[in-house]
Amino acid sequence: MIEVTAEFLARHDRPGPRYTSYPTAVEFTDDFGPDDYEERLAAAAERSAEPLSLYVHLPFCQARCSFCACHVVVAKRPEVAEAYLTRLVAEAALIADRLGERRRLVQYHWGGGTPTHYPPDVLVDLHDSLLTYFDLDSDAEVAVEVDPRVTTFEHLAALAQGGFNRLSLGVQDLDSEVQRLIGRNQTREQTEVLYHEARRLGFESINLDLIYGLPGQDEGTLRRTLDAVIALQPDRLAVYSFAFVPWMRPHQRRIDESLLPGAEAKFRMLATVVSTLTDAGYRYIGMDHFALPDDELARGAAAGTLTRNFMGYTTRRGTDVVALGTSGISDLGGAYAQNHRRLASYYQAVEAGRFPIERGYRLDDDDRIRRFVITELMCNGTVDLVATGSRYGVDGPSYFADELAELSSPGGLVDEGIATATGPGVGVTELGMLFVRRLAAVFDAHTAHRTGDRPVFSKTV
Repeated sequence: MIEVTAEFLARHDRPGPRYTSYPTAVEFTDDFGPDDYEERLAAAAERSAEPLSLYVHLPFCQARCSFCACHVVVAKRPEVAEAYLTRLVAEAALIADRLGERRRLVQYHWGGGTPTHYPPDVLVDLHDSLLTYFDLDSDAEVAVEVDPRVTTFEHLAALAQGGFNRLSLGVQDLDSEVQRLIGRNQTREQTEVLYHEARRLGFESINLDLIYGLPGQDEGTLRRTLDAVIALQPDRLAVYSFAFVPWMRPHQRRIDESLLPGAEAKFRMLATVVSTLTDAGYRYIGMDHFALPDDELARGAAAGTLTRNFMGYTTRRGTDVVALGTSGISDLGGAYAQNHRRLASYYQAVEAGRFPIERGYRLDDDDRIRRFVITELMCNGTVDLVATGSRYGVDGPSYFADELAELSSPGGLVDEGIATATGPGVGVTELGMLFVRRLAAVFDAHTAHRTGDRPVFSKTV
């Protein structure tokens, strides 16, 4: 098992982005609006032969778990959540109209919130409505996130019949005391029964989501959870660092901070996750993710063809991403566009026939090359700067001379065992995979401009 000193952690376990996008969402501004988005959609329509990815945000939950950092809306009354779907389909119609013939989806993902907050028949109607505007590729990833506490066999049957082939089950931790402290009571039986029914129904790939660093959690509780989920043999596991960001998510203030593991204890948990899952035959995929060797992600990692978008790791490279629903972020032709986060603002825009864009960002040439470098490091663990330069029309090693000097300087990330820098290549070491966000930050041109005492990101480990 990998071990590091407290001094090492103090140097490298710093707040930093997860790099779901580059530049990150904190760089988005209201200078990018609905008209800009419409222009990007029109340009995307001209790339008619290229496939497309679609993300659908269903934000509703019956209650908010105290650990959650997602954009969710608590809705006790069904009519509140159902009113949202009318606007969602209307937004899909607006987008499809601008996309023209470009409707073929290679990725189609429902996230939340809790999509199965809705009854099965409502989900069937939503799915059918959306597929009047888009077509699923024969080999498409058709994925949905579910909460085992509210998901029934009827939900799974409806989703399977609709063509969903990938399922992600939220678990977090199976220890009852940890669950009590995060406000999420979910029995092991609920998880296992739903998992086995999904297998019976023939879902091609099943992922379980876990979190390390939760209040009351220690290596013992985490190992017991890992042993239980390994026994199920899910195709994939996503094991996320708990992002404690009460300045951004006020509901996290319900958590007693004194019950959170310290930096050293949390790192040992991460090391336990990596060693336990790799010993059990899982391949460590990029950041936070693990997959069995015959899973598509593991094969992509072995071939060096992984990439990332707002839906996570994928082998589907080069596709534009269109997002539906509140807070959804589209990625079109070198621009990010984020929908309104408030329901009222989202509803008002869609009802008026306008794209519900609140803010966004246009990538320049520097952003594009840096996004590529960061993505390669986080997905495939290595990047060739000469080849990267040729791809973008620059001399790669010269372009990144300052970054290479920083990496290779005394006490830099090469000395620290996090990175390698040999000739034109930069690589991530075994230790570096645990600190890959720290390495990515070296190539982030925006970090130096972030000022102020107010924290923005969670710690990298």
